[in-house]
Amino acid sequence: MKNFIKSVVAATAIAVAAPAVAQDIVVVSHGQANDAFWNVVKNGVEQAGKDTGINVDYRAPETFDMVAMSQLIDAAVNQEPDGLIVSIPDADALGPSIERAVAAGIPVISINSGSDVSKGLGALLHVGQDEYDAGKAAGEKLAGMGGKSGICVNHEVGNVALDLRCQGFSDGFGGSVTVLPTTNDPSEIQSKVAAALAADESVDTVMALGAGTAGEPAVAAAKASGRDVAVASFDLSANFLQSVADGDAAFAIDQQQYLQGYLSVNFMALHAKFGLMPGGNVPSGPNLITADKAGQVVELSAKGIR
Repeated sequence: MKNFIKSVVAATAIAVAAPAVAQDIVVVSHGQANDAFWNVVKNGVEQAGKDTGINVDYRAPETFDMVAMSQLIDAAVNQEPDGLIVSIPDADALGPSIERAVAAGIPVISINSGSDVSKGLGALLHVGQDEYDAGKAAGEKLAGMGGKSGICVNHEVGNVALDLRCQGFSDGFGGSVTVLPTTNDPSEIQSKVAAALAADESVDTVMALGAGTAGEPAVAAAKASGRDVAVASFDLSANFLQSVADGDAAFAIDQQQYLQGYLSVNFMALHAKFGLMPGGNVPSGPNLITADKAGQVVELSAKGIR
């Protein structure tokens, strides 16, 4: 009997000492995992899941579709996960679904986009960069390189984060800036950038908002023009970084999206286990990757980490 009582006491102590760990976390983003940028986010999410021993499900609409994304969030809420991680490219469209999650008692962390609205919607914190400030820093850098007339290639018009990037770039650049709306089809982007350069020979600067999607085709269009055009891009891809290293592009803006996926999942797991959470938003960027740094991160970008 004594041994039985000791066993019961020991088992009870273990149960009390080991608080519940989040078993199911859902990540809903506006970016498809087959997109080079979002694949890195997904890699961070999956690695964090392995490191913390929790189940993480990454979901995204097939295209940039706010209705479909809100439906994915609603479906996640109905499953009552231990945590929800979301990007917020459009607070008007996604806000009600996020607030529904908060009202249901589901902890929410936002990543990538939505730093300005995250807290108001009830999220615990945001992991990402301030898009306007990042764009402004890029504009100031390009103006310092002699830029006078630029275009901002926006491949997702209506995505608030990308709109803020263009606005920040315009304000920091100070010269003439035209927003060039496109889809996220690299062939279309190359064609439209080439046409914009041919139509206005004063354009000496191109700001792309995604390296693999728009930065690489913008570099190809600039080289084909035969003119001295400075091309910079948000985010990283191995090919765009190589262009920076080779002097065919000015720089890339690294928001370290791997951290957005990795840290948000870790924070959610720690919150479930110990009630821990950083006291404010966590900036993952921006960092300007110029020619002297590009070679160092090309290999990591190819591996889906940078």
